[in-house]
Amino acid sequence: MSGQAVSRSGQIVGELRRRIETGELAPGERVPSTREITRQWGVAMATATKVLTELRREGLVRAVPGVGTVVAPPARPARPAAATRRGVRSADASAAPSALTLDRIVTAAIEVADAEGLAAVSMRRVAAELGVATMSLYRHVTDKDDLLTRMLDTVIARDPLPADPPQDWRAAIELAARRLWGQFRRHPWLAPALSVTRPQMVVSALPYSEWMLSVLHSRGLDLQTAFTAHLMLLNYARGIAVNLESEREAEAYSGLDSEQWMDTRGPELLDILATGRFPALSRLATAGYDLDLDALFEFGLQRLLDGLAALLDQGRRGQTPCTP
Repeated sequence: MSGQAVSRSGQIVGELRRRIETGELAPGERVPSTREITRQWGVAMATATKVLTELRREGLVRAVPGVGTVVAPPARPARPAAATRRGVRSADASAAPSALTLDRIVTAAIEVADAEGLAAVSMRRVAAELGVATMSLYRHVTDKDDLLTRMLDTVIARDPLPADPPQDWRAAIELAARRLWGQFRRHPWLAPALSVTRPQMVVSALPYSEWMLSVLHSRGLDLQTAFTAHLMLLNYARGIAVNLESEREAEAYSGLDSEQWMDTRGPELLDILATGRFPALSRLATAGYDLDLDALFEFGLQRLLDGLAALLDQGRRGQTPCTP
């Protein structure tokens, strides 16, 4: 990017920063999107994107799914541990260290992640949200990885599976898979935070694994195959759900939701399709396609369960299912 473009983006950042700091743009109010910035200031889309990126880096704005980029609420400054008032230690300040609990720390971290994404969660940010010194958090959590594991454990524990699975194996698997998808939907950071290759010790997730193993093993799959099927379904849901967090980040950087972004690419796509090289895609573009992640999840879930049904049917017919 040229020096002129950088200078222009800095001017726009300064203007929007001024509006936010003076209250002209209040917390929760939408800031100009990249498209509006290009129109109002006569700059290129790349410059407009740089403006919103810088405002987000400064913590002045955040993306709200379905709304757009809005002014972020002001971070609460940490209270000094030895704060005094008129020469006498404040009762609130002296009580702060004892009032700080692991549950408060984890809850604050989850709220930040839910509102702004996992990248916004840091020990310093959580401390600021709680109004305490950063180092006081380390009395309760070892480090950020420990905090993340506790965040995962907490959100999964909030929505437990019922004590007894449905008798029908397919209904039981559907229930568990949809419960997991719902958790991913409520917490967009959850899917990318979970690791399949290096799984965290999330105790509240073990009942989910036990549920899936028990259902599939009781229908004839050996434990190895049942666990592979469990991982397949877990990673399927997780694979779609990672789009939730990446979409939120993309919207924060660009100021465009997915539909608005596609609109900016429409003319380019139509030019390519006009060559006649892709007739099927051309017909689809003409008819239109509504990308719905919930519908996509449900469609794939049913196709995966169809495959498992065929595998279970092999076992009922006396054929040994292939163990991976």
